[in-house]
Amino acid sequence: MTEPNGSTLPTPGPGESRTDLGTTPHAARPRLQEPSETRGRTTIADGVVEKIAGIAAREVPGIHALGGGFVRTMGAMRDRVPGGHASAGRGVKVEVGEKQTAIDLQVVVEYGVSITDLATEVRENVIAAVERMTGLEVVEVNIAVNDVHLPDEDTQEIREDRLR
Repeated sequence: MTEPNGSTLPTPGPGESRTDLGTTPHAARPRLQEPSETRGRTTIADGVVEKIAGIAAREVPGIHALGGGFVRTMGAMRDRVPGGHASAGRGVKVEVGEKQTAIDLQVVVEYGVSITDLATEVRENVIAAVERMTGLEVVEVNIAVNDVHLPDEDTQEIREDRLR
């Protein structure tokens, strides 16, 4: 004797064979198939988009760092704490909707780089990375240049670290 297994597959009507009721996708009836987009929902956290945008912005030559002065200072302190780590989303703020996102970046550029050309390149790289990885439409990428990194600042930072 067999017991019902709780299957939700339709039972065959008169004249229908059971062979067209298999559980593999290619054997299912076409009218039972729905597009994969309607079979669930995907949500993407703001932090995910922040990390993707931050990494994509840092990939562009001419970007020294992301974040404003206070954000960079706090980040540097956190990096020095044992167990602390750099945040890929530092200097990035996003608003994520169901299908679109807007991104704000705070950047420090290298001295001598054309800021307008750099901003264009950063926008293109960020938009391409976010849209490719998330499927969200990037409606805007706002870039605030907060500082210019001078070449002699590297040697001064190294000296300060040695004194500590």
